[in-house]
Amino acid sequence: MWDYSEKVKEHFFDPRNAGAVDDANAVGDVGSLSCGDALRLTLKVDPDTETILDAGFQTFGCGSAIASSSALTEIIKGMHIDDALKVSNQDIADYLDGLPPEKMHCSVMGREALQAAVANYRGEEWSDDHEEGALICKCFAIDAVMIEETIRANNLRTVEEVTNYTKAGGGCSSCHEGIEEILTAVLAERGESFDPNAVAAEIKKPTSGLTNLQRMRRIEELLEEIRPNLQRDHGDVELIEVDGKYVYVKMTGACAGCQMAATTLGGIQQHLAEGLGEFIQVLPHEELARRAAGA
Repeated sequence: MWDYSEKVKEHFFDPRNAGAVDDANAVGDVGSLSCGDALRLTLKVDPDTETILDAGFQTFGCGSAIASSSALTEIIKGMHIDDALKVSNQDIADYLDGLPPEKMHCSVMGREALQAAVANYRGEEWSDDHEEGALICKCFAIDAVMIEETIRANNLRTVEEVTNYTKAGGGCSSCHEGIEEILTAVLAERGESFDPNAVAAEIKKPTSGLTNLQRMRRIEELLEEIRPNLQRDHGDVELIEVDGKYVYVKMTGACAGCQMAATTLGGIQQHLAEGLGEFIQVLPHEELARRAAGA
């Protein structure tokens, strides 16, 4: 499991401001249930001073999403909305004494929910809908603008870091080339070059001390935990190969060729990463053959 700070645990087990605010005059919705994370932020803003009098959240997601949402509401209460908009995802993570790198996307979601709520209060249009051609990650509906802004705001340098902060590339991985192109362009702005072999900063290493055989057995155990959910929909998953951080699986039954297959792979990846306590990528078995052919 991830090494959570005591403050993250505190805000998960005893979240502040959970639930909708009565008489809210600002509402921000971000995320998607199909993507595994969704957040609704409600605010009560004083119309005379534009001070946030109260804030509440309703979230569907992991413990880090709950803790990040709780922290956000505590940070912005009492702030003028213009000052609240200056709160960054790193401010949220710092308030919690840090988040695992693989969970930083939870703090990014909170920042976006705040932007959406303030836009709603001001009667402005705020949308994460994507212009034609701008969608980079289809699995999690992440566009180029969000990736660019997150790279700049958090000084990201690798595809792995972009995945940690946005979830982009965490499903089928077909968008990795697009993410690399964005990294190349943004890094060039600050006089740096993109290095495809660079190692992500402060990525959590496996702490279990498992041998390769034990690690594969652990992956099989984790797949067994989610297999009943797939079988209820007449589908299943089969482990094909494990190569370092890459886990190749074959979707069978109704899951094979399903339009939601990429989302299912993303859910499997999140479950395996949580269970192993390390960054991994779950890929369809066809990708293994493609990589072998290109080797």
